[in-house]
Amino acid sequence: MYDFIKKIITPKKSAPVIIAFSSIPDWVAGREKNSHSVLDDAAKAPIQKIRNSAAQLQHIVNSISGSEHDPALHPKLRAVAKNSLPLYVKAMNAALAKPLSDDIEDFYTDAVECLKSSLKSNSGPGRYLQVVFPEELKAVKMVIDGMGKELNILTAALATYQKQKTEIVAVSVLYQSVMDMQEDMKRSSEKELRITARIHEITSRISAIEGEEAEIAADIQGNNKVNECRAAVADAVNKRNEVTRKYAARSMTASHVFKKAEKIAAKQHQTSDVSSLKHTIEILSHHVLPDSLALSTALAAACPVAQKMIAAGDIPLKNREEREAFSDTNVFCTTMSELCAELSACDKACMDAETTLSIHPIVVRWSSLVREKTQLNSMLNKEQQLHSELVQWTAKTNEKIPAVTEELREKIEGIIGGGVQFQTETNAPV
Repeated sequence: MYDFIKKIITPKKSAPVIIAFSSIPDWVAGREKNSHSVLDDAAKAPIQKIRNSAAQLQHIVNSISGSEHDPALHPKLRAVAKNSLPLYVKAMNAALAKPLSDDIEDFYTDAVECLKSSLKSNSGPGRYLQVVFPEELKAVKMVIDGMGKELNILTAALATYQKQKTEIVAVSVLYQSVMDMQEDMKRSSEKELRITARIHEITSRISAIEGEEAEIAADIQGNNKVNECRAAVADAVNKRNEVTRKYAARSMTASHVFKKAEKIAAKQHQTSDVSSLKHTIEILSHHVLPDSLALSTALAAACPVAQKMIAAGDIPLKNREEREAFSDTNVFCTTMSELCAELSACDKACMDAETTLSIHPIVVRWSSLVREKTQLNSMLNKEQQLHSELVQWTAKTNEKIPAVTEELREKIEGIIGGGVQFQTETNAPV
């Protein structure tokens, strides 16, 4: 029995209004039109009355504007009128001069300004005229009061309209936000397909390269040839290092003695000897290997100068290397020239061996594959990073769309005062 009575007295919940999601812009346009229509209806009478009030005020002001010259006025009152009336008339004319706009919201602004200015005129110059023109100023006050009442009505109508307009704009913004996110999701999906295709293309090429690398690694005969080339390079480099060591050791020994000889020659003002010694030191110390003939010529000019100073006891030879070098300078010069020529030959042998290695088909192909694979791995990392960021963005946006859609539904419910369900293209309410 209780359940039966409860069902009778409990009001039925009205069915929700179903709105096609794609029709929301049309629904918004309809609400905007309706709101403006309601405002037009509510504002029509107050606007007309305010216009009439402004016309009445202008009529009153016009009727009293020349009254200061009325001979029937008491002299004192005439003096008051003479001083205050022109100011009052000027102020009121200024307040009423601006035409009231045909647009409701602009009309409201104009009317408020007109009312404020009229009130100010009446509380200013007008207060001195109340004794002179009691009936006229009383009429002005009544008209201004009437204008104020109509403005209050218009204020309420505009407030209602602005509230509805704000709510409708919020619906438009939320709807556009959902549509933008859905469009972004569509573009995101297309972009993800492109990125996935590029990742597949890159990984396929990397796999192919690794297959070629495996084939090259399995080529025993070819790799043996490459190893022979590498061994030839190593042998040439080792030989060059050994000859370089010998050449450098003798160069440093000779340079040390020549520097002492240069100082002594400079003190003795032996200009030509200083020049020869300095030139030879530069050749021996330079990081670029000299021409063997130039080296021989320089040593042939410097050695006799140093040997003469050694013989005179000006330069003591302090170690075995110095004594070996300058015990027989002809042998030293010949040895240095031969080492120079040999070192030049070693340089050429190294270059030839390295060239032979670098142009070997296996080395060329392997280097090309390594470069390409390095570039592809760099590209792959970038594409994978892009894909990861896109997936994260998509997940976040997927979470936002239902929340914004729900907020949109609640906004519309607040406007129509009842339940709302959205209908998608498949006719399923959401």
